[in-house]
Amino acid sequence: MFKNKTIWITGASSGIGEALAYAFAQHGARLILSARNVDKLAKVKEQCLQYGGEAIVQPLDLSDFDRIPQKINPILEMYPKIDILVNNGGISQRGLVQETKLEVTKRILDVNFLGQVAMTKAVLPTMLSHKLGHIVVISSVVGKFGTPRRSSYSASKHALHGFFDALRAELVDDNIKVTLICPGYIRTNISYNALNPNGDKHAQLDPGQAAGMSAEKFAKKVLKVIKKQKREAYIGGAKEIFGIYLKRFFPGFFARFIARTKVT
Repeated sequence: MFKNKTIWITGASSGIGEALAYAFAQHGARLILSARNVDKLAKVKEQCLQYGGEAIVQPLDLSDFDRIPQKINPILEMYPKIDILVNNGGISQRGLVQETKLEVTKRILDVNFLGQVAMTKAVLPTMLSHKLGHIVVISSVVGKFGTPRRSSYSASKHALHGFFDALRAELVDDNIKVTLICPGYIRTNISYNALNPNGDKHAQLDPGQAAGMSAEKFAKKVLKVIKKQKREAYIGGAKEIFGIYLKRFFPGFFARFIARTKVT
């Protein structure tokens, strides 16, 4: 299904994005890899070529969302048909609301929400012109419920659900699919790179992250979800996925539970 498909991945230099790039490459996909770190992207590109895929690098800073159209237009001229856009780039948070500076919240929303929206709006016209495409959004289980010390991160992921649910409804007659994927704990450096209340790196690997599902296993599951064209999927450990259903069916109990849960 993915052979010779043009697939654009943001946040492709590490973690989930890197694992997805390798998974698609093993199926012979044509990849456009974006993130801020050019050196890391170059290494991911080389590995994708080793796996049998094609790959080019297009550096992007999602927080500079006003410049995204001009940055990606040259790529769209080279590849006017984007089959799959994977909105994966993002940044997490560790900090209490009363301690977190407003500029930290703004940066998280700029990257996680407005950057993804800008990327989608820039790529969407070519999908509409071909009446074909699939937009995949890597959200989080905290896009379905909020937890302490993740207020800004959770808000950014909740916003993705509102925006992309609406977009899916708008595209129902255009043969363009929208899939929201909510990871639980995945073993990446997301907690290490998360912002603390002052905007500095958290610089710690959280226990939940360390014990989480491997990014490689997660990526394989994501490809299955894309093949099935699901609207939404939850991928992770039983405990965090159970939280989604607990919040949905027993909101009062969940509120008491999450308030007493120790979240690092």
